[in-house]
Parts: sequence; C-alpha cells; structure tokens
Amino acid sequence: MAKLKTSDMLALAFKAEGVDHLFTLMGDANMYWSTAMAALPGMTVVHARHEHCAVSMAEGYARATGKVGVASTTCGPGFTQIMTALTMAARANIPMVVFAGDSPIAAAWYLQQIDMAPLALATGSAYVPVRHPDRLLDNVREAFQIAQVERRPVVLSVPMDMQKQPWPHLTDYTPSTELVPVAQRPIPDPVIVDRVCDMIAEAQRPIIVAGRGATRSGAKAALEAVAERSGALLATSLLGKGLFEGNPYALDISGAFASDFSRERFAEADLVIGCGAGLGHYTTEGGYLYPGAKVVQIDINPRGYWQGLKTADLHVRADAKAAAEAIVARLDQRKIKKAGFRTSDMAKQIAADQPDRKEFPVQANMVDPRKALLELDRTIPKDWDIVVGGGHYFSIAMTHMRGRAAERYHVINDFGAIGSGLPAAIGVAKARGDGKVILIEGDGSLMMHIQELETIRRHGIRMLIAIVNDGGYGAEFHKFRANGVDPSGAIHGRGDIAGMATGFGLRGANISGMGKMEGLFREHQSANSAGLWDIHSDDLIPSRSYRRVHFGEA
Repeated sequence: MAKLKTSDMLALAFKAEGVDHLFTLMGDANMYWSTAMAALPGMTVVHARHEHCAVSMAEGYARATGKVGVASTTCGPGFTQIMTALTMAARANIPMVVFAGDSPIAAAWYLQQIDMAPLALATGSAYVPVRHPDRLLDNVREAFQIAQVERRPVVLSVPMDMQKQPWPHLTDYTPSTELVPVAQRPIPDPVIVDRVCDMIAEAQRPIIVAGRGATRSGAKAALEAVAERSGALLATSLLGKGLFEGNPYALDISGAFASDFSRERFAEADLVIGCGAGLGHYTTEGGYLYPGAKVVQIDINPRGYWQGLKTADLHVRADAKAAAEAIVARLDQRKIKKAGFRTSDMAKQIAADQPDRKEFPVQANMVDPRKALLELDRTIPKDWDIVVGGGHYFSIAMTHMRGRAAERYHVINDFGAIGSGLPAAIGVAKARGDGKVILIEGDGSLMMHIQELETIRRHGIRMLIAIVNDGGYGAEFHKFRANGVDPSGAIHGRGDIAGMATGFGLRGANISGMGKMEGLFREHQSANSAGLWDIHSDDLIPSRSYRRVHFGEA
C-alpha cells in the first residue's frame, strides 16, 4: 500500500469535518489535495473556470445549506483573484474555508510567492497558516471552528512542498464539531423586556422590521404574535424578505426598496422594533424612513452606531425568537393589547399595494422590466430558490417577486459587486440538486464570468438563468441620464446572449415580448437541463428606487 501523503491526510480531515462539496480551480499548490479530495467516497468536486467563481460557488452552497462552504485556489495569482469574493462572504457572515495552496517553504525563490496574510485579513477573513506537519491537523480544526463560530471565511494556507511529504503521524482526527460550543439561544434581560413593553403600551402606530437573524432564529410566529398584540405592521430588511409572506399586515421590504404606500406608513410610525436586523443605511433610508419613531433593536450583538447611524433608542441583547417570546409573555401578563395600525381597511390597502404603478411606453421588441419580472414571478413555482445578483434590475426583482419563504431568496450583493450571481447560483443549485433554482442577473454581470456557463454544462447542473438584458450597465447609464450626461460609455448593446448560452451547451431563448415565459418554462422542465432566457429589457425605464433617488421623482 502506498504511504499516505500529507495531502491525503488533509483530504481525510476535511471529509471528517463533514465536507461533501469542494469548489476549486487547480494549480501547482492545490492540485494534489484537490485530486485527493475527489477520490474520497461521496465527495463532489466542481471545477470552476475562475478562482473568484470557485469561492462564490462555495458561498452560494453555504447560503443554501447552512454548512461550511469549501473552496480552493492555488498560490500567487490564483489567490489574488478571490479578494472580492472573500470580502463579499465576510460581509455576508458566510462560514467558509478556503484551502489556499501556498508557495513552497524550502524554495529560495518562487515566481508566484506573495504574502497572503495581509490580503486575507484585509477582506475581513481569518487567516490560518500551516507551518509544520505537527500542527497541521490543529490548523484545519481551527479553521473550521472559526468559520462556524464567527461565521466568516477562513483562509487555510498550506505550502505545496509540505503537501507532497509523507504523512508522519497516525490518521486520527478530532473534527471541530466536537469542540464547537453548543448552539444556544440567549434570553433577554427581564428589565429590558419590561421597557420594551412600556414603549409598546405608549405607541399608537408601531412597525416591526425583521432581518436575516430573525429568519435564522425561527422567530416568525413569535414576532407575528408581538405584532398582533401591539397592533404593529410587519416588514423585513432586504435580507429578511419573505419572512412574513401571507400575513395581511406585512409591508414587504423596509427602506430603500419600500413601496410608496409602505413609506407613508413608516412616516406615520411612532415605534419601530428591529429584530435580527442591523438597521443600517438601506433598511432605514439613511435614518430618514421613520423620523418620528422611537426605535428598539433586538439582536445577539446590537450596535449602537453602525453605517454612520444611531441604530436605536433601546437595545435588547438576545436571540430574536427568545426575545419575541419573552415580549409576548410579558405583554400578556400585563394585559397590554393595542389596535394600532390593524384595521380591516389597512389590510385591504396593503393587499392592493403595488411596488411601482407608473406606466411607460415600451420600445419595439423590448419588454418593460417590471412587467417582465411580474410574469417571471407568476411563471416560476413558489418552491424554487431565487438567486439575485447586483445591478439596476436588482431592486425590481426584489420588489416584484412575492409569495416565497425567506429561505428561498439569495441576495448576492453584500459588497455591491456585480459578477457574482452566476457562480453563487451554481453553488445553490449544487446544494439543492433538484434543478429548482433560477438566477436573475444582468447582462453586464453575466459577461464578467460567462465562462461558468461551460461549468454548468460540464457538470450537468440543472438550473434556469433569466438575464435582464438592457444592453449596458443600467446602474450607470440611468444615473448618467439623470444627471444630463451622455450615457453611451455605459451602453454596449444587447448582443446574442441566448446564442452564447447555446454555444456553451445550454438551451438559450430570446424574450422580446410579453406572454412567452409559460411556454418556455414548460420546455425547460421537459428538457431537464440548464437554460438561459435573454430578456430584452427597455433601457429607458428606470426602477422606482432610481427614479426617486436619482431623478427626483416624488
């Protein structure tokens, strides 16, 4: 039997950590380990065409599963490619381990050598260097523990020459799961709970805003109970979208993407309770969304000052569900019950609300992007995962897609970077494995990493891609027009994206008129493969949020 190499032992350690998917692009410094991973029973290895995409795929996988995503790059230029992806994952609190092969320790000189530590740390990621075989397994365990407990990416740096050496020890490995603290639900201080109840008792028009933390905590039912007793309307942050879907008093997204009707209700609010939400710049419209309201923030780690804003008047340091349940119990004990916003007329107005009512003439052979996304929403079943990248179309997608649970939305925009939606959707699709994943992306974003369409074909990944194709960088040319500047530099033409998809081995279709998606979706389902719809969007129709912020539309 061949003697175990250090790269083999590293693969066994990752397997023991529960890793079953690896997203990688191989080079000198990680190819032997990646090959050892692929040889393990039950291991799925996805070979990306770009290092940034490998990390973004692992991020999407982690978003969909809640597990630690695992990606790998080689050293030097392979590693420098992933700075944006690492930053996005760090800001999104994604647990991830990146196996980064490093230059050989024993080499006097190596062309691809670079100090990876300051680069990794600058992104907000942790950095764990392997310096000796005796510490190697401890380093792996540390990397996975940090990823899980601190919910951020960790770069594990492993020199290539060390990987090739025979493994000098036994193969016993204790995974981090045996050392990570048991998940706990911090309960709120009863004195603080009473202060929250006092504020509810005084309020006439409260609104509850729930975020991703409330979704993760499973706080929906408890928050709806708080709202029912306090007379509050319900809303979510962007990352909590869908949590209160179906509730007759739910306003959808708070802040920058709020409808005009929702914005008016926030202006009337005298109490806002944020739960599992950061209450940052976009969620609060820079602090101007609810100028007359007292604010409570419930969070495991509440911030008094964040993104240049005072977040709240009262902070409750607790788990979202535990705090909401404690507030409900105390409200019942004190017999506090308010009507607040909750009337039958209010429920009717909420049901009739629309994200954008303005009508525009539509250019020939193009579609109104808002109406196209409403048609897409009607066409795609509600149990599908929706992955949305960044760009002008992004706010339209997030305000017009409805009827799905919060865990079905994946917003890839934590660093404001375009180009990551496609690889993240691949990660989500691999996690789901049922083909029920649709990516909504822009043409400019797609072009940044269109090579990954070949990865989809090569790995037989089933998914659907809807490209909102406005022939340029819409976020830029709409702002140019709003400021009276020639937008031509941000317009590149629509090209034949459906033809490009076909060239990569996917099924491509053009959509230049309404009413075609239902038939195309039936064809997609029958084909049981990956497809791309090139939706020719009218570039003269700005989103409601752009019209309000950049065009000064009231």
